[in-house]
Amino acid sequence: MDRTEPQLLSSVDGGVATVVISHPAKRNAMTAAMWRSLPELLERLAADPAVRVLVLTGAGDTFCAGADISTLRESAGEAQALAVAAEEALAAFPRPTLAAVRGFCVGGGSQLAAACDLRFAQEGALFGVTPAKLGIVYASSSTRRLVALVGPATAKHLLFSGELIDTERALRTGLVDEVLPDGDGLDRRVAAYAGVLASRSQLTQASAKEFAAGRRDRDAYWTGEARSSGDTAEGVAAFLERREPKFTYTTGGVGPTG
Repeated sequence: MDRTEPQLLSSVDGGVATVVISHPAKRNAMTAAMWRSLPELLERLAADPAVRVLVLTGAGDTFCAGADISTLRESAGEAQALAVAAEEALAAFPRPTLAAVRGFCVGGGSQLAAACDLRFAQEGALFGVTPAKLGIVYASSSTRRLVALVGPATAKHLLFSGELIDTERALRTGLVDEVLPDGDGLDRRVAAYAGVLASRSQLTQASAKEFAAGRRDRDAYWTGEARSSGDTAEGVAAFLERREPKFTYTTGGVGPTG
């Protein structure tokens, strides 16, 4: 495989699926083919019971510089529709998702990062939502997600100006959850935290993900899942026996919009 070609790379290790945005020639900008392939890749990973956590990151020292602008010459509307479909597929992934960000996280890159459950960034990363620089109407679903994450004022600042903000401001406004020092701090923290998530109950995580997304019609469903899963009994037994629990519940592809 030619790793200089624009593509999405994926691997699974220890219950953690890692998806790498790779387009070295253009700071990992997403081509139309990459946008199209992301939902299919996520569907395959969601169907794999070995996957308990998903980490999204960029190759090298950049997360994602957005959409490949050359694709907008053909049809900006189609390009945006592809980006929104990929964003929604990522938001609907049934297990915890974590964006590991270094360098530029701009435009479509910010869309993807915002669609993850959590965002960890390396010190010095830069974030921007840039449709105002291109005269693009930012999708309503993407705007609502951004507002829910950072609040109306910061969302308006980002959308109105297209200016980049640093990790200090991103952390203060809630755009990122943790900032790690240069070097291997980000990789070590993401690996450790992903390992923690992989060891926890998918029953708890999946239900919490749905409820946090605003679902109000699944209380009875999750009560039934809790009764039949065995995770609660295992968790209590492990606590009393002072051992690590071995949770067995899997979501079976159920996501926050399922």
